[in-house]
Amino acid sequence: MATVILLRHGRSSANGSGVLAGRSPRVGLDDTGRAQAEALVQRLTGVPLAELVCSPLLRCKQTLAPLAKARDLDRRSEPRLSEVDYGEWTGRELKTLAKEPLWRVVQAHPSAAVFPGGEGLAAVQARAVAAVREHDARIAAEHGDHAVWLLCSHGDVIKSILADALGQHLDGFQRIVVDPASLSVVRYTETRPFVLRVNDHSGDLAGVVPPEPKRRRGRKKPLSSDADVGGTTGREDRS
Repeated sequence: MATVILLRHGRSSANGSGVLAGRSPRVGLDDTGRAQAEALVQRLTGVPLAELVCSPLLRCKQTLAPLAKARDLDRRSEPRLSEVDYGEWTGRELKTLAKEPLWRVVQAHPSAAVFPGGEGLAAVQARAVAAVREHDARIAAEHGDHAVWLLCSHGDVIKSILADALGQHLDGFQRIVVDPASLSVVRYTETRPFVLRVNDHSGDLAGVVPPEPKRRRGRKKPLSSDADVGGTTGREDRS
């Protein structure tokens, strides 16, 4: 399996105004978000990217545009990575939504939360995890187990993917923080994922790139599914 960089889109006009954008079609990046999108090109220097996979919403497309141009890569649209369908909550102010009874369910028992006229968070996790694992398997088959690819999506969607990768129940996913333009990294293997970064804002992602694989009788040795007992040595040496 491969390594996926989970990118939350840059700051949007809705993020800056305290509004739950949801799937509103014309919510784009604000000035800060556009600067974050441009900075992504430099942040990922030295990280080879096999593919870019993207939520179909405008703010995600805008976030990936500078990187796609710099790398001469197409953006593959994936509807299953779209924002949560918040239904009747879409477009409302967060400070108003915090007074709704459902707000406490979303905070404390999100696996049971279903947004009026929208979808439930459990369904969001199911579609998002299925999408990321399917794309990861496809990319590994096409580019090899040591391939790195990037996925651009939304806060709650990425948090649900990370919860799955951590073996954590969805009810604990509110403990995970995923800021706009942050990078989280998951390496999938045959038996388990390894979570390499969460909510990373650094400018150096070179450490997430798997080392050049060793060859054994003419074949590349696959990445190990074993965890390091006692902690890693500080080197990405599972090849």
